[in-house]
Amino acid sequence: MKNIKDYDLQDLKEELVNIGEKGFRAEQIFKWLYQDKVKSFDDMTNLSLELREKLKENYTICNYNIIKKLESTDGTKKYLFDILDGNAIESVLMEYHYGKSICVSSQVGCKMGCKFCASTGIPFIRNLTAGEIVEQILAVEQDTGEKISNVVFMGIGEPLDNYENVIKAIRILNNQKGLNIGARHISVSTSGLVPRIYDLAKEKIQCTLSVSLHASNDEKRSSMMPVNNRYNIAELMKACKDYIAITNKRISFEYALAKDNNDNLDDAKELANLLKGMLCHVNLIPINKIENGKFTKSSNENIIKFRDYLNDHGIVATIRRELGSDIDAACGQLRRKNL
Repeated sequence: MKNIKDYDLQDLKEELVNIGEKGFRAEQIFKWLYQDKVKSFDDMTNLSLELREKLKENYTICNYNIIKKLESTDGTKKYLFDILDGNAIESVLMEYHYGKSICVSSQVGCKMGCKFCASTGIPFIRNLTAGEIVEQILAVEQDTGEKISNVVFMGIGEPLDNYENVIKAIRILNNQKGLNIGARHISVSTSGLVPRIYDLAKEKIQCTLSVSLHASNDEKRSSMMPVNNRYNIAELMKACKDYIAITNKRISFEYALAKDNNDNLDDAKELANLLKGMLCHVNLIPINKIENGKFTKSSNENIIKFRDYLNDHGIVATIRRELGSDIDAACGQLRRKNL
């Protein structure tokens, strides 16, 4: 049966009309799912018994089971979810001064093969549906009893490789009758799928685009990220500049600093020249050691020097606060392993 959480509001209205119901019922169902967070059609008490029975006959409500939850010393929580088909994914809840932020997965496994990411070790199985993406937020909110204010698509999988489902999930999250999370509080990461960056620019969604860059020349980037062999840095930079011109929105470039690889001042100079004049921000990430990974974390001294060089040369750069590394919940460490 169809998962009713896979529909955004407009699609759900059309779906209900197709089964002989009034379109306005979709708004009532949305409220029950995303504001009241019910887990059963029987709980939708302002719907007729006849409609509730029809919904049960035709649709399911995706309700994840928590296989395991770990909590870091810094308060970060990592969830391993049973997604009801024999597969599992991980999501991470982080605490910031501005509220609760969740890192969600978009695929079961990943095709990208980035050498510094634990998800590389997971065979790609399938895309998550829009409802399966949104359910990660709902399940964590139900577990903690707290409202999530920020969503980052940086978990397992390449979000723009699951484009349609990710966009639909964002529309559900952003809808005032849905989870009502502001688009500016939603970040979508990509390893650099150039055609999809252009598609996203046309969506007119005010979310933040985060581009995993990690190197400023093709030789180094290709050694870290195989996607660079398909869309090289010149193509990626053109797409990013066009994205900024179309949306007038700043891009965040993610740059994971690996010892003796991409973390010296020559790399910083090359990166500053590459990004000169762009409306952007560089998010420096102390790379996290992963099982069988060849990269190790840069020294604190090099990380600070790298940041300061960029800032001194007109590129706004900050160092990402490390959260959850003691439970393998930090950037690049998710791999849906049995915890």
